[in-house]
Amino acid sequence: MKGKVFISGPIQGVETEQSYRDIVREICVLCGYEPVDPWEREKVLYRGNEPGWWNKVPVADFIRRDLEDIEKCDVLIAYLPRLSAGTCMELFYAKIKKKKTICICQIENPSPWIVAHSDIILKRIEELETALKQCL
Repeated sequence: MKGKVFISGPIQGVETEQSYRDIVREICVLCGYEPVDPWEREKVLYRGNEPGWWNKVPVADFIRRDLEDIEKCDVLIAYLPRLSAGTCMELFYAKIKKKKTICICQIENPSPWIVAHSDIILKRIEELETALKQCL
């Protein structure tokens, strides 16, 4: 393996639209990287049906685990089909920890914060394989 890749992307509000993670994981493995996907750990939480379930999630532990995973990775892939506070925070954290960052950004005119913290910005997920091969 070449290293580990943290998969970041919006979850809250799009819990049923996580198929992009399967595509990113497949590309990572194809390129010789081990994918680390917090969705695999957290998807159980997002199945909450009772009103206000989100307020019962232990916030500090939730964030701590994601940050620890980022620290163990060599690359962070941020999938941004739309703005996501969590994904932007993970992108920022990875960059200050000196990780390589790839952003698949479908946002027109992304924030300078996204641009500044992305080593590589792609428009389409289909470009990821080429970008990963250039990363390390």
